[in-house]
Amino acid sequence: MAYAASTADAVRPMTGEEKKVIFASSLGTVFEWYDFYLYGSLSAVIAAQFFSGVNPTAAFIFALMAFAAGFAVRPFGALVFGRLGDMIGRKYTFLVTILIMGLSTFIVGILPNYASIGIAAPIILIVLRLLQGLALGGEYGGAATYVAEHAPHGRRGNYTSWIQTTATLGLFLSLLIILGCRVSMSAEDFNAWGWRIPFLISIVLLGISVWIRLMLNESPAFKKMKEEGKHSKAPLTESFGEWKNLKIVLLALFGLVAGQAVVWYTGQFYALFFLTQTLKVDAQTANLMIAAALLIGTPFFVIFGTLADRIGRKPIIMAGLLLACLTYFPLFKGITHYANPALEEAIATAPVVVIADPNECSFQFNPVGTSQFTSSCDIAKSALVKRGIPYTNEAAPAGTVASIKVGSTVIPGYSALPQANTTVSLSHGPATAATPADAKAVGAAFDKGLGDALKAANYPAKADPARIDTVMVVALLTVLVLYVTMVYGPIAAMLVEMFPTRIRYTSMSLPYHIGNGWFGGFLPTTSFAIVAATGDIYSGLWYPIVIAAATLVIGLLFVRETKDVDIYQHD
Repeated sequence: MAYAASTADAVRPMTGEEKKVIFASSLGTVFEWYDFYLYGSLSAVIAAQFFSGVNPTAAFIFALMAFAAGFAVRPFGALVFGRLGDMIGRKYTFLVTILIMGLSTFIVGILPNYASIGIAAPIILIVLRLLQGLALGGEYGGAATYVAEHAPHGRRGNYTSWIQTTATLGLFLSLLIILGCRVSMSAEDFNAWGWRIPFLISIVLLGISVWIRLMLNESPAFKKMKEEGKHSKAPLTESFGEWKNLKIVLLALFGLVAGQAVVWYTGQFYALFFLTQTLKVDAQTANLMIAAALLIGTPFFVIFGTLADRIGRKPIIMAGLLLACLTYFPLFKGITHYANPALEEAIATAPVVVIADPNECSFQFNPVGTSQFTSSCDIAKSALVKRGIPYTNEAAPAGTVASIKVGSTVIPGYSALPQANTTVSLSHGPATAATPADAKAVGAAFDKGLGDALKAANYPAKADPARIDTVMVVALLTVLVLYVTMVYGPIAAMLVEMFPTRIRYTSMSLPYHIGNGWFGGFLPTTSFAIVAATGDIYSGLWYPIVIAAATLVIGLLFVRETKDVDIYQHD
């Protein structure tokens, strides 16, 4: 394609066909986030429906598989559907992915529960989640590739940035439908059968998506390549078996996507976690503030995508990473100041210290929620982190049972092992054997003693709604979302432009899903573990900052600008 023609195309209005391409492609991402928020919002109801009566061993397996569906399986879907997309075409492949995604969501709405079909219910549910995880691995790469290959030269950043706005649409759609169902029926009816309605309604979204996608044509770049007989017969081998292409895959992962992923997860999910778990803002208020920030920030996906067509993708993404690294600490401290000032005041007047033998303190990394940390040090630190209480560490002699000092008050700790003969202690002496009932009583006494000491020191049990400065909290959350739009808005176009047409679908999908599924997906649990180890409620930010800084350095040094790449010739 000649650049002169492309330049003329870049200033014309978007055609109706191009709008249809963007809309049809974006619906898959809406589905992804609609389903994601459905499962998150209805997790308690789903657990009661499908996991009641499951023994602990089976529950562990199901928890692990559900986790795998959410994170680990997606890169494999990227390989499977990326290969198909590069061999048979973009249109038909991501038609298949949306069918799998949509039907998996819908079937949950008609799936009999554990009381009806027993163990088959959770097994089928997990299979559906695994299938959906695989399909998601192929959906984003297909959508980004398809839209970019339809976009005129000089407009790819703008066109693909519309896909990035759909997470917000999926969030609001799910919240709206769930809220509508809850207010239109009793809580008992909703928990019994009403929770199925949001899943069943998804069939409408699926029908519209499939109908529109069936009317689309194959992407011009793929069609041209196939007519010339240049399409890949072995895209996996070419993408990952040839160093010239594998090198670009690795640069895409470590020089772009890893940093984008942690900034994205910090700006949305970790910010929500910090508000609810650390600052103890009630869930409804926190969700509304996050939703307001997303609503304000979402147009900037398109603004930065369009700007990337003018000044380049790399400067905007790198600037977003740099700003995140430099300002995360002051931003989150500001959120504390405006969301829970009482906590800030208590920290200053009555600091908390954990006195423990360092050798019995674990790094409490628990991504699937199944590990148990039973030493007195781990119990003490976990109790404080779950309450959102920062602390400092003080080393104690070997063998000492941990204790917590709140101001001048000391609360003795205890250790608990999950065997039949539980070992407990509530003193600074050696641990003594006790029954499980005794261990439970000791744990309750410890929790009460800690709670009383914190209350006496004016540590708030939850954020006072009257003292929350909603405007300022939303403003700070919006800044975090703006960083998300900077790193995420231009990235689809850049990933598409980094790879030749013949292996584009495969090559871009894998780093995207490893970055977002693994680097981003592990962020909440890793950050929690860092906070538990250090006692500093802000120390969990070191995880996204270090990843973003590493990505910034690699991106600046080794990733080249792509905005002027002619994707028709880049093969």
